[in-house]
Amino acid sequence: MRLALFLSCLAAPAFADGPTVVDAKATLSGDAWRFDVTVAHPDTGWDHYADGWEVVDSDGNRLGFRELLHPHETEQPFTRSLSGVVIPDGTDVVYVRTRCNVDEWYDALFEVVLTQ
Repeated sequence: MRLALFLSCLAAPAFADGPTVVDAKATLSGDAWRFDVTVAHPDTGWDHYADGWEVVDSDGNRLGFRELLHPHETEQPFTRSLSGVVIPDGTDVVYVRTRCNVDEWYDALFEVVLTQ
């Protein structure tokens, strides 16, 4: 049931001003992964900006979180990285989800296929 509910978010409609993942790449480094995620959001300054993204598995379990500490109104889209993300054995696909400080978590998921 949880998996079906989570996967239903994949088909959720996009909201015009939610933070959007433009691209995401995962690179294996030792036993952990590095994620380079490019986000676009109409940041207007401290009053409304993309303030984080997370890597989740197909059940919605958080595997990693990247907090964004300031607005990027003059840098769009922007790319930020997160290293040291441990992915459970047998997992070949994860998802990136974004958040902004006004609307909180955005329902759209960006699929990342893990290749070594």
